[in-house]
Amino acid sequence: MRIATWNVNSVRQRVDHLLVWLKDCAPDIVCLQEIKCVDEAFPREAIEALGYNVVTHGQKTFNGVALLSKLPFEETKSGLAGDDEDVHARFLEGVVPLKRGVLRIACLYLPNGNPPETEKYPYKLKWMSRLLEYSKQRLKAEEPLLLAGDFNVIPTAKDVHNPAAWVNDALFRPATRESFQTLLGLGLTDALRAVTDAPGQYTFWDYQAGAWQKNHGIRIDHLLLSPQASDRLTGVGIDSYVRAWEKPSDHVPVWADIDLETA
Repeated sequence: MRIATWNVNSVRQRVDHLLVWLKDCAPDIVCLQEIKCVDEAFPREAIEALGYNVVTHGQKTFNGVALLSKLPFEETKSGLAGDDEDVHARFLEGVVPLKRGVLRIACLYLPNGNPPETEKYPYKLKWMSRLLEYSKQRLKAEEPLLLAGDFNVIPTAKDVHNPAAWVNDALFRPATRESFQTLLGLGLTDALRAVTDAPGQYTFWDYQAGAWQKNHGIRIDHLLLSPQASDRLTGVGIDSYVRAWEKPSDHVPVWADIDLETA
C-alpha cells in the first residue's frame, strides 16, 4: 500500500499537476494540504474518476486539507481536539479497512508560526501540543497509524541546505524541533529517516532566489508511523521532479510503501 502526502498550494490551480501525478505514482491513499478552497469548490469529480473516495475539510482562500483513498472510508473526522475556538481547517482523520483491523490516517497542516515574535508562534506550539495529546491517545489502540502532512518543522540540521539561515525561523527554532522530537519519543517513526540518513532530502523549495535551481531546500513534509505501521515499511520516496513542472507547488509529494493487507 502506497500512502502519500502533498501540500499542493491551491488544488484548483494545480489540479492538472495532481491528476498527472496520481496516474504516475498510483498511491492508494493521499493526504493533501493547503487546498485553499471550500468543500464545494474541490475538484472531486476528476479525482473520483481515477477511483478515489474523496473527503475534504476546506476553508476559503486559506489552509484546507483533503483525503483521497482507493479504499472506502469507515469513518472520517475533521478538526483537532483541544481548542474549540480554533476554526482553521488543518486536520482531517480517516479510517480505512484492512484485512485485519483498520488503518488510521491523520492528514495535517501545522501552523507556520512566523513571525515568531507574534502570536502566531505560541499558536503553532499549542497546536503541536494538541497533536501530541492526540497521538498519545491514538497510539494506545495499537493499530497502524500515520500522521502525514506539512508539519512546518525542519527536524534537524541535515534537513535544511543552510541551517544558519533558519536559526530564528519558527520552522527551526529549538522549541519547534523539541516538540517534534517529543512526538517521535512517543514511539512514532519518521518514515524517511527510517530508510536513509542522507542529507539533501528536501520537500520544499521557496519560489524566491532560485532556491529550486540551486537545490536550497528544506524537509518539512513528513510521514510519521506507529509501530504497527513502521514494522511493515518497505520503501519511502520524494517525488522532487514535480517541482520542475510549470507553475508548481513549492512542496513536492512524499510517499511510503507499507505492507498492509486490505480487506
